[in-house]
Amino acid sequence: MSKTKRYTISLAAALTIGTAALAETDLDIKFAGALEFTEEGTLFVGDNYNGAIYAFEMPATGGPEQIMPSSIANIDAKIAELLGVGAGAIQINDIAAHPVSNEVYISVTRIGNLVSQPAIVVVSQDQSLRLLDLSSFEFQRQALNEFPDGEITFNGRSGGVGPAMPRDTAKTAVPLSTLAIMDMEYYKGELFVAGVATDNFLSSLRRISYPFDGTQSVANVEMYHIAHDQYESRAPIRAMSIQEIDGEPQLVAAYTCSPIVLVPLSEIKDGAKIAAHTIMDYGNGQPLDMIAYNHQSPFGGDAQPSLFVTSNARSPQLIPISGLKNAHVVTHEDFERGPKLDDNPLMPFGPVGKGVMFEGVPLHIDLVGGGFFVSVNRDAYTGSLNLDTNPA
Repeated sequence: MSKTKRYTISLAAALTIGTAALAETDLDIKFAGALEFTEEGTLFVGDNYNGAIYAFEMPATGGPEQIMPSSIANIDAKIAELLGVGAGAIQINDIAAHPVSNEVYISVTRIGNLVSQPAIVVVSQDQSLRLLDLSSFEFQRQALNEFPDGEITFNGRSGGVGPAMPRDTAKTAVPLSTLAIMDMEYYKGELFVAGVATDNFLSSLRRISYPFDGTQSVANVEMYHIAHDQYESRAPIRAMSIQEIDGEPQLVAAYTCSPIVLVPLSEIKDGAKIAAHTIMDYGNGQPLDMIAYNHQSPFGGDAQPSLFVTSNARSPQLIPISGLKNAHVVTHEDFERGPKLDDNPLMPFGPVGKGVMFEGVPLHIDLVGGGFFVSVNRDAYTGSLNLDTNPA
């Protein structure tokens, strides 16, 4: 059971002020979105407004010898207090745990005086919060090729049967560029970036060497969406992880409405048109995070390499990596016709693993200290947004 500890707040300088020393380049982050760390502690920050990824060296001392279960209640209100805005004036975009210090980095958008500003807040294991001054670190910047025009927005949708709901028409005000960087995964000296590219709203995978050298590969991805019974090339990958499957490194990728596909890394080349291998589909919902870890069953036995997937519409899912090996690839030709909702007898389809009990609703999540999940968690009873640390 989680237990709440008291917290303290220490304030550092503002995020976007200052000039970095590297290459005499101004630091001008307009949006702090997806976060990712290397094993050594380099922090990648995705900026969907500038169409760029920033890399910061984050030196850190070792974290505490032992991580304990904990909970910081109303983490959004505490972040808002730190930033000097109201509790309803921030949006949490992502979290990532530093691999050395075990501190939790939270990217947020703050709204004040009708202007949105980015910030990154760091939460230590003693539950103190501080605002990260990125201008004090040397950095590298990689601009994205084929970045969507910020003036281009989504097409509206009817919402299905009956009149369109506000949520269906609201998309007409959302720029395509906000989906340019949805998730990032660092693997053996390369950064893999999922999102959309060009003004035609094409699902894309970018492959970027680190340290950045100005080059990148951009490939477009098509997949068969079982629930929709059609091939799709526009919806971006929402969450992903790189795993060794069938003798080669493959990207395990989850889309909106929850199909999950495999993409061999060998196929991610500049200009490639990739046919992703659809192996499962939950039927609906928007995946938020996919975390690789070793799952230890309470009933004993060896720990099993697994994926833990959170969603905005269903319980978190535990997917054993072993179930992805030699998985059947589904195509339009060998599956029943027609759209399929959750109550369709065929859904969910594939090696989907199991839904697991998790108190509250875990949204963004990461692995900290090797054996704990840290998650932004919506309390089921109070509705508060908490930052919880629990055994994985």
